[in-house]
Amino acid sequence: MDVPMSVLPGAAAQPLPSTRIGPRLFEWGSRTYVMGIVNVTPDSFSGDGLLSTIEGRTAATEAAVVQAQRMVEEGADVLDVGGESTRPGHEPVSAAEETARIVPVIAAIHAALPEIPISVDTTKAQVAAAALAAGAALLNDVWGVGPDDAMARLAAERHVPMIVMHNREAARYTDFAAELLSDLRAALDRAMKAGVPRENLIVDPGFGFGKTLEHNLEALHHLAALRELGQPVLLGTSRKSTLGRVLGGIPPEERLEATLATTALGIAAGVDIVRVHDVLANVRVARMCDAVVRGGGAR
Repeated sequence: MDVPMSVLPGAAAQPLPSTRIGPRLFEWGSRTYVMGIVNVTPDSFSGDGLLSTIEGRTAATEAAVVQAQRMVEEGADVLDVGGESTRPGHEPVSAAEETARIVPVIAAIHAALPEIPISVDTTKAQVAAAALAAGAALLNDVWGVGPDDAMARLAAERHVPMIVMHNREAARYTDFAAELLSDLRAALDRAMKAGVPRENLIVDPGFGFGKTLEHNLEALHHLAALRELGQPVLLGTSRKSTLGRVLGGIPPEERLEATLATTALGIAAGVDIVRVHDVLANVRVARMCDAVVRGGGAR
């Protein structure tokens, strides 16, 4: 029996305009891109924060370059560098401290891997500006739907793309799926009014941010609906607590299989980028899914 194409909504998605991120052109719809996570923090939820495992800033920078090189060898298309944990209950970090953590790392990775785009994961425009000067080429703001348009104005001024992520202070919704789309649509409108071209905007449903476990699962269930926004979609589920809770409370380091399941589901729904800690396994899943969902067989 033939399988209806609606089972694989990603297969029917219309190609979107390409986006240049630093030295590379991302041709949405051609394949799934993989973003490797480089955490320069002492308190990352996933247990991979370099400042928690490496003594000293210089050593942490060197370790970050080694990690970045390994991720690129494993198939990462872009690297996301962050200096402040976004886990629940995290300690706030000043702009000065966050800048001191990430700028040397971004500069060193950019020098070692000039052909690889670097994203900066921050909510502070001041930190983002310093990161761009050090070699970053993409802004990733977990409060992309917030009312402050400073990050969007920076993206417009520096002619760089940005990721607009969904988030809320409290996980209160009347109609979750509809409000997710509405919040993201409003954020895209704000960014474009600030001067960011549509082709420079990427959306992220914000898995794990301002959502209950049930909301997170519903967001995954409705991923294909994000195509209505007409923008590339990034999915970041890697090692997150919802995965551990679904599987009985397992710790972050044991959540690889759950992450891979969400990667496969996301690609079937039309996701364009997956943001992950474990690059090689996710690259292999993405290539297999692409062969089915996007066609073209082995690549």
